[in-house]
Amino acid sequence: MSNTYVDKRDADNVEKLEKILDNDLPDFCREYFVGISSTTTTLTRLNYAYDIRTFFNYLVTKIHRLKGKSTTDISTVDIENLSPYEIEAYLNYVEIYRDSNGNIVKNSARGKGRKLAAIRSLIKYFEKKQEIRFNPTASVDTPKLRDKEIIRLEGDEIGAMLDVVDTGEGLSPRQQKYQENTRLRDLAIVSLLLGTGIRVSELVGIDVNDVNFKDLSFVVTRKGGARVILYFSDEVAGYLYDYYRLRTADKTLKSEPALFLSLQKKRITTRAVENIVKKYSAVATPLKHITPHKLRSTYGTQLYRSTGDIYVVADVLGHKDVNTTKRHYAAITDDIRRNASTKVKLRSNVDDIKNDKESNE
Repeated sequence: MSNTYVDKRDADNVEKLEKILDNDLPDFCREYFVGISSTTTTLTRLNYAYDIRTFFNYLVTKIHRLKGKSTTDISTVDIENLSPYEIEAYLNYVEIYRDSNGNIVKNSARGKGRKLAAIRSLIKYFEKKQEIRFNPTASVDTPKLRDKEIIRLEGDEIGAMLDVVDTGEGLSPRQQKYQENTRLRDLAIVSLLLGTGIRVSELVGIDVNDVNFKDLSFVVTRKGGARVILYFSDEVAGYLYDYYRLRTADKTLKSEPALFLSLQKKRITTRAVENIVKKYSAVATPLKHITPHKLRSTYGTQLYRSTGDIYVVADVLGHKDVNTTKRHYAAITDDIRRNASTKVKLRSNVDDIKNDKESNE
């Protein structure tokens, strides 16, 4: 992934954050975002800004003593005077509400947890600087996450999806028309997601120069900005090289560094990749809602089943904390345990014992 792409993405995030700070948040928030800039990504800061803005909008519309204020008028004293109940009432509110455009917004326990984390981070920052003495979030429980079954493709479903991408069979006539032009690209995208477990954000950022067919490797930029080398199999290499050869043969695209392109000859977007996966999986596995992240789960499951090593899975998937990996793949640990039970023999089999006896006689 080129530095140009990463820099542009970060610059866009910073520009959006600045707009929110200028128009929607009080001055003390700027100090907070500067303070956390060395330990967070631009995307994390932008998402925190969205969540803090939603929280402040709630305060000035739902908390009686703050009504009439603008979100830019909120002070650290106003935050310090909030009660734990008012924080809990906010989390209850964001479960389902209408945004400023009238659209219905829903948040799962995970979404509410992220919103609480944004508020906690802001308050703890000023608590540490002794500008806030009471932390109203301290006694608020983080919404409990329910363990969800991992949705993934099984072996035959993987083959079925690749067949649909390859042949277009089962697609509508309109979709088949597009598939004729995008077949090699889509095969490369789907096989790379299934064969390496990379994130969709990592895939769209791959440049032509990031791929090395000599040792079947490629470079991605992980969350947080670390650039790492990953490897792909011979099978993935076949799909990838067919598209790579087509992509690099077009000399009019010499100034475009991106490997995967849209029909407009620009770097493909994450939304476009999500739609590609949705289109083909709807035919191959109509009863499963498959996304690029589900293809990542498919790869992680296959890798864990074949290696039994959760640390390898965590490393390849780019999880900083192995406990994250354990939570995601705990459901298949029984497969590993069952397989392990057949590996150790307490004694030789009957034929071996009989042969030993005969040889001793």
